Amino acid sequence: MARYTGPKSKVARKFREPIFGADKALEKKNYPPGQHGLTKKRAKQSEYAVQLMEKQKVKYTYGILERQFAKIFNRASRAHGITGEVLLQLIEARLDNVVYRMGIAPSRSAARQLVGHNHITVNGDLVNIASYTLKPGDVVAVREKSKVLEVITNNVAGAANQYPWIEFDKTKLEGKFTSMPQRTQIPENIKEQLIVELYSK
Repeated sequence: MARYTGPKSKVARKFREPIFGADKALEKKNYPPGQHGLTKKRAKQSEYAVQLMEKQKVKYTYGILERQFAKIFNRASRAHGITGEVLLQLIEARLDNVVYRMGIAPSRSAARQLVGHNHITVNGDLVNIASYTLKPGDVVAVREKSKVLEVITNNVAGAANQYPWIEFDKTKLEGKFTSMPQRTQIPENIKEQLIVELYSK
């Protein structure tokens, strides 16, 4: 399956959350998409359906494909700690997500594009793999030749560093992934325990 490139508002309405950022369509139509979205009496969802929906929400939010997600979950289940929390920490440590969190890109999909087009370095080395997992202490920076890109300079100018596990210097366009985030620090509305229950079936 290829990465999702369809209407984002429709997906946001499906989950009834602005998972791709502020969305006027979601504000106007806060009900599921489809011909009968507003009037149809929806049957009560099964436990499995609720768990699957939560996993899909995470995949759409972070732009992760099924195989990648399964690999991350396997790593999380083998690691020490609470599986659900470790899962979110590993997802947050992806290079494309950290580039987005630093304010270098306006969205995770834009961050993925910057990484794929060789605009980002990790510890001084060019890395073009969006799913690259950072370790605490890794330094992420915009490549010297790419520092004049309008999409980067415009976004950095308006961004505010609001994540305690990330340090970012706007003048150098360079930041550090200082630590794995605590669950309480991750702002996304995700019920990770439902995903753990889904995979434990």
